Amino acid sequence: MSVTLRALQTVVPPTILVQEQVRDVFAAQPGLSRLAQRLVTASFNLSGIDRRHTVIDELTLDSDTADPQFFDAATQRLLMPGTRVRNELYIVEATKLFVEAGRRALAACPDIVAADITHVVTVSCTGFYAPGPDYMLVRELGLSPATQRYHLGFMGCYASMPALRTAKQFVEADPNAVVLVVSAELCSLHLRSSDDPDTIVASSLFSDGAAAGIVSSRAPLPGERALDLDLFETVITPVGEGDMAWKIGDEGFEMVLSTYVPHIIDEHIEAALAPLFARDESLTAALAPPAAEPERELVGAVAGGPGALAAGMPAGVAAGSAGALAATLLTALPAALPATLSTAIAHWAIHPGGRSILDKTEAKLGLSEAQLVPSRETLRQYGNMSSATILFVLKAILDAPATADGERVCAMAFGPGLTVESGLMTVSAG
Repeated sequence: MSVTLRALQTVVPPTILVQEQVRDVFAAQPGLSRLAQRLVTASFNLSGIDRRHTVIDELTLDSDTADPQFFDAATQRLLMPGTRVRNELYIVEATKLFVEAGRRALAACPDIVAADITHVVTVSCTGFYAPGPDYMLVRELGLSPATQRYHLGFMGCYASMPALRTAKQFVEADPNAVVLVVSAELCSLHLRSSDDPDTIVASSLFSDGAAAGIVSSRAPLPGERALDLDLFETVITPVGEGDMAWKIGDEGFEMVLSTYVPHIIDEHIEAALAPLFARDESLTAALAPPAAEPERELVGAVAGGPGALAAGMPAGVAAGSAGALAATLLTALPAALPATLSTAIAHWAIHPGGRSILDKTEAKLGLSEAQLVPSRETLRQYGNMSSATILFVLKAILDAPATADGERVCAMAFGPGLTVESGLMTVSAG
């Protein structure tokens, strides 16, 4: 049974932030050191972003808000409202984005109506309230009051990946399940002026947006493109716990986004992908050494633990050596990745956490410029919308005219921990 992600839809708020204008405002804030001013200019100029969207309509140069809370256009000063003010705006504006994204996803699936939805999975890390967005979707979209609701909160930029994995598991447990997945993030609520380099980097990247899709066992309709959800994997890198973090402060949520993050990803991305690829037969056939037939048989059992290894043990391999052999294979797999991945996987949905992250990924995995276009264009047009961003990238891949039925997609997102969430998908056309 295939489990398919359909009707990917995206929403952004109407207020647009032009990157050059925002750069000049941030650089002109009082109290910044000369070093901080230079860091602001460099971070914004090298971000790969042209514009971003925000729910804060007063964040424009021509705003005439009588009692501004976030930005005083008359003095060009960024203000510092407390966490409560920021979260109150989140409650209002995030609800709008959640509901609109969910409504668009339902409208894009004519064979699925509100009464068909059995589960709702919502994702956000930029605010809190209860009853939350999962409840609001049920009420505003007219879903059944018996709809099962799950919220993945405060996980960061990678959270839409475990949301899709959770939806897939619901459908595998009940083939009649129809899961609405919605992510909405209002990162701009927490932008601030600061001398701190991590805060400056975050201010140059983050923005607001929402995305939604429907996961079920129903095949796409004629003319429709969708994604079969094949496999997912989670890896925590051995370093980086303090380099990407998200905490609640008195004046909003505080992002730690170290400039060392791209280097961590560069060093560990291949090892993070190896367990995912070891579970896919078509990829292990391409990646395993030609002369190692017994080892190649073991690769497929690596993720299943000792029991799976014992069951899949080829003749002549001692049971006690299975774990060590599997570990050796997963260590060796990364060396083979760049030589084969650009052809074995047609499309790459890489979370655009920043331009340098995309640059490192492209170089390390030997990907072509064309394969990173969906990620780079998402970053350029929308900025980093935290968990919603990877869904924007996947939609861009599906909407591309050259995308063909049966092509493989590898999706990756990074977040606090440092956590790497990855997934393999297959383009499915009705």
